[in-house]
Amino acid sequence: MFDALILSDIHLGSSTCQARSLRMLLEQIAHGEIATRRLILNGDVFDSIDFRRLGKHHWKVLSLIRKLSDQIEIIWLCGNHDGSADIVSHLLGVTVKDEFILRSGGDRILVLHGHVFDDFIDAHPVLTWLADCAYLVLQHLDRTHTVARLAKKGSKTFIRCARKIREGAIEHARRKKCSAVCCGHTHQPLCREEHGIAYFNSGCWTESPSTYLTVVDGIIELHTFEPYAVQEQVDEPVVMSMAQ
Repeated sequence: MFDALILSDIHLGSSTCQARSLRMLLEQIAHGEIATRRLILNGDVFDSIDFRRLGKHHWKVLSLIRKLSDQIEIIWLCGNHDGSADIVSHLLGVTVKDEFILRSGGDRILVLHGHVFDDFIDAHPVLTWLADCAYLVLQHLDRTHTVARLAKKGSKTFIRCARKIREGAIEHARRKKCSAVCCGHTHQPLCREEHGIAYFNSGCWTESPSTYLTVVDGIIELHTFEPYAVQEQVDEPVVMSMAQ
């Protein structure tokens, strides 16, 4: 059984949200096919708090989260798109936090969305909006999302922002005496270690294949999820220990 399953950047209400795939993952958890003690929703569960944009599969995802809240612990960490998450959290039966320290296998693992380290959003709101629109168009033009991913990886602005988030999260984890930190926000799945701190990003659920993290006994693994294919681990697990 996993100590936690972590996913982020679902963006319910967005036209690119992979709600059907997420519904299938949540159903596997509900049926015990994937066993985890807790589910951590690491920010941007919603694209915006506008329920008129939610389709039937999006509502099904919310219904499954409500059902799972009676079975396992669910923690919702606020992201920059979530608005006032407290309003919805009571309906779903989940706990809302800004960050969470997960204890697993003797390790302390910090989990937070990561947008607090992204100063570009506040400094350039119009450019951020235009970049989001361009990214959305690319996703619609290419349903494999290959072009959108390549554009994102080739953007110097995105690379700088992703680096700032990673560096800020790692330093914050160090201050919290954690051996690892798990973020979202960038939509880019990643595993790496810097200066003795392991950094993970759980990717997103607006691209296919979508990705998520699992944690058990201090071991964090990054996985892909494709509805009609066997899920697979996409990176070697990083084993961490606080022992000196």
